[in-house]
Amino acid sequence: MDTRLNDDCKDEPGDGVWNLRLYVAGQTHKSITAFNNLKKICETHLSGKYSIEVVDLMEKPQLASGDQILALPTLVRKLPPPLRKIIGDLSNTERVLVGLDLRPVK
Repeated sequence: MDTRLNDDCKDEPGDGVWNLRLYVAGQTHKSITAFNNLKKICETHLSGKYSIEVVDLMEKPQLASGDQILALPTLVRKLPPPLRKIIGDLSNTERVLVGLDLRPVK
């Protein structure tokens, strides 16, 4: 899994760019599904205005405490504030859009 920041993002974080961090545990089916679902949602709703950092806790478990990660996969919206967390494989697009504040709660 690619753990680099999204190359599609040309702006620096903080300039209206959404900074997203996806915590996973290795390259499991659920982790890959979560990344693919997140990428699709970002391309559709945040095209060119986002960066995704994938953190594999199997390689860097110490990073879990910083964002208080209790379940995997977990998506953390770092920017724009406030910080938001969404747990799961992100297959429910509506729930993810509401969780990221891209769509109002119905």
